[in-house]
Parts: sequence; C-alpha cells; structure tokens
Amino acid sequence: MKTTTRIALLIDCDNVSSSSIEGVLEELAKYGTVNVRHAHGDWKSTHLTGWVEKLHPHAIRPIQQFAYTTGKNATDSAMIIDAMDLLYSNTVDAYALMTSDSDFTPLVMRILESGMPVYGFGEKKTPLPFVHACSQFIYTENLQTDAEENAGNSIPVAKRSRNEIRGDTELVRLLRTSVEQTSEDDGWAHLAKVGAYISNNSSFSPVNYGYKKLSELIKASELFEVEMRNDNKVIYIKDAR
Repeated sequence: MKTTTRIALLIDCDNVSSSSIEGVLEELAKYGTVNVRHAHGDWKSTHLTGWVEKLHPHAIRPIQQFAYTTGKNATDSAMIIDAMDLLYSNTVDAYALMTSDSDFTPLVMRILESGMPVYGFGEKKTPLPFVHACSQFIYTENLQTDAEENAGNSIPVAKRSRNEIRGDTELVRLLRTSVEQTSEDDGWAHLAKVGAYISNNSSFSPVNYGYKKLSELIKASELFEVEMRNDNKVIYIKDAR
C-alpha cells in the first residue's frame, strides 16, 4: 500500500541558485518523499560550479544538456520532456519545479490538469504567471540555510509584523475568504481546512512572509480569534470582526 507521496524534483540550474537546495528539500519533506531528483544544465559550463558541489551530498542526478545554439535555452526543452516522461511513467504523485523561468508555466498547467500538485521554487525575479500557476510557490531567498546566512551569502528573512500583514490587502482578503468558506455555523473554522482551501485556490506559502507555519502567521496577524481544542491538538480560528 502506498503510504507516502512520491515527488519529482526537477531543477533548472541555469535559472536558479544552488544556495537554497537544502531548504527546498526540507520543505518538500513536509509533503512526501523526493524519489526523483534531476538537475538540468550544461555541466561543462563554469556557471554551474555551485551546483556541482551540491549533487553528491543530496543524491541529485545531473542531466547533461549541451547548448547546441547560442541564445537558445535547450535546458528548458529537455526539462519539459523529462517532466512529461515522468508524467506517463506513473512513478510520481507530485512535482517540484525549481526555476525562475516563466517558460515553464504551460508545463505547470498541464501537470495540474493531470491531478497532480506542483510546488514551485524560484528567486524573487520569477515572473508572476509562473508563481500563480503553481499549487504553492516559495521564493528561494526565504529558504537559505543557516550556514549560508552565517557565511554572509544571504540575508535572513524577517517575519512580517502585524501591521505589515494587515497592510497586505491581498493576503488579508485570502485569509478571511478562506476562513469564511470553511467555517461552521458558529463561525469557527478548522485551521487544517483553512490551509487546504488556501492550497486549492492560491500559490500562497507562509514561508514567503517569514513564518514556517500558517498558524504562526495567523496568530501574528491578530485578525482572528484562536482556540485550541481536543487537548490542544486542534486549532480553530474565527474572524475577529
């Protein structure tokens, strides 16, 4: 009997830094087992030196793609073919695409049509069409490891303050709508159902706001009443208005 979600991680090494791969793998561990780890790129290029050092420690398989024509990104085509081969192999249940390239937006939509979630990871330069297409999208700058931060290679992501969260009208609307749509007759909503509704209707992740869990962001916003039930094992929330 299948007991865990099998995730295929496909990496566009030409368009994303290697510095956050540890954070990406830790994040994906929340959703299942990353049984496919393919890194696409021209491994003869010095541009991928940082990635070369990450392959062996994280059991990532390098997929060589030569740049046949100057100015054309052959890596994109190879990665799309790889994704479709996996789609028809029935060996994975979900995808994770690590890229900052919006050219993969149609691929995301095709995978979603097959009933599989797509977790996106890319730098803050990633175009919004790709960000919004993913089931969930996390900016890789928010997943830098402690080692990278201590080495001065990244700036730790600060948690959004109460006022900053409340000032994000799109976020506030998403949270309130999700609670409204999943609440019971008394107005209280099971946090797990709220999270599921958000996942089904947006690419939101609390990580992008500096919080590891949705519950932490909810409490920081002070937009909702929070109640612990069943011996403090279940969280229910209600619009404070």
